[in-house]
Amino acid sequence: MADEKEFVLTREGKLELENELDTLKNVTRKEVSEKIKEARSFGDLSENAEYDEAKNEQAEVEARINEIEYMLKYARVIDDEEIKSDVVTPGSKVVLAIFGGEEKYTIVGSTEADPYKNKLSYESPIGAACLNRAAGETVKANTPGGEIEFKILSIEK
Repeated sequence: MADEKEFVLTREGKLELENELDTLKNVTRKEVSEKIKEARSFGDLSENAEYDEAKNEQAEVEARINEIEYMLKYARVIDDEEIKSDVVTPGSKVVLAIFGGEEKYTIVGSTEADPYKNKLSYESPIGAACLNRAAGETVKANTPGGEIEFKILSIEK
C-alpha cells in the first residue's frame, strides 16, 4: 500500500491495543454472534430491529479489529533509548506550567492520545510545541482556542 502510515506507540500503548484486540476477537465477537443468533430466532428479518442492530454492531467490531491489526502491523514502539531526559521526545513525561497550574503529561503517538488521562499526541499543538525543547523553556503553541504560552518545568523518561 502506498498510504502505509507508521503508528508511534509506547510499550504501554501497544499492550493496550493488543489487549483490546484479544478481547474483541475472543469475547466481543462471540457476544455479537450470539445476539445475531438470538435475533434471528425472532422471525422475519426484514422488520427485525434487534437483528439490524446486532449486524451493525458486528460491522463495528470487525472494523475496529481491522483498524487495530493495521495499527499493530505498522507500529513503531518507542524504544527506551529514544526517550531522552534532556529534551522532550515521544515517550517523555513532562510537567508543564500551563492553564494557571502544573500539569503532568506523557507525550505519545496519536493513536494513544487521551487528554483525560494526560496523554498528549506529539502531533497535537501542545505536544508538537514541546518536542525537542528542554526543561526551563517557555513555549508557545497555536491551539484551536488561540495561542497559549507555557513553561516546561521538568522532563522524565
